[in-house]
Amino acid sequence: MKKRDSTITKIPDIKLKQRIVILLGIINVLLAACYFVLTYYAVRTVQVDGNKHYSAEEIKAMVMTGYLGDNSLYLSLKYKNKGIEGVPFVETMDVVVQSNDTIRITVYEKALAGYVQYLGRYMYFDNEGVVVESSKVTTKGIPQVTGLEFDHVVLYEKLPVENSRIFQNILTITKLLNKYNVLCDKIQFDKNYNVMLGYDGVKVNIGALENLDEKLMQLPQILPSLAGEKGTLDLQNYTAERKSVTFEKGK
Repeated sequence: MKKRDSTITKIPDIKLKQRIVILLGIINVLLAACYFVLTYYAVRTVQVDGNKHYSAEEIKAMVMTGYLGDNSLYLSLKYKNKGIEGVPFVETMDVVVQSNDTIRITVYEKALAGYVQYLGRYMYFDNEGVVVESSKVTTKGIPQVTGLEFDHVVLYEKLPVENSRIFQNILTITKLLNKYNVLCDKIQFDKNYNVMLGYDGVKVNIGALENLDEKLMQLPQILPSLAGEKGTLDLQNYTAERKSVTFEKGK
């Protein structure tokens, strides 16, 4: 009996080998799927629209974050039915995947009318005078507004000025400046609410807001000829009938 048992050979575990083969096959399929997702959906083209305060590279850095930040499939899931909020100077940003390797980022910036300086900060306000941002840096294309009197500034509240109609005047001015593509660096009001615009070394005396459109439409023709100059361009008495324009250097 013992002699008979010694001749028995061990049978290989065929089921164990089958399990190993199946497991290796699953791993290979998963690796192939991961490789496909990482390469086929790799973002190579990013279109950024609507940005003024931030550069396209800065916007991309805000949106395409994390290890899979350059993967369109991941981004489509991350930003599905959801905009990006909480970015200074930006209302929201939408991310749309246009193809496997192309995304479009649309930036909706806050409507800023101007800014005032207060306690070493630049306080940006909207068309209604509500302070919407506080920053240590200025933004190109947004004018500094001087001549407003206030004793405090609270974020997300209206600037406490004596005459709130001033904000409608600022809106009117900035709309026309945009219309004629002559954005200024500074809008200055005196105590009678007469207006002076600042363009580097050139001041433009607008005076009262009467005939404002006629006055501002002259700037695209005049300002280029004053490049590098310092002085005051006087348009306060300009009308369609009386084309009074003078420039006094060094003032």
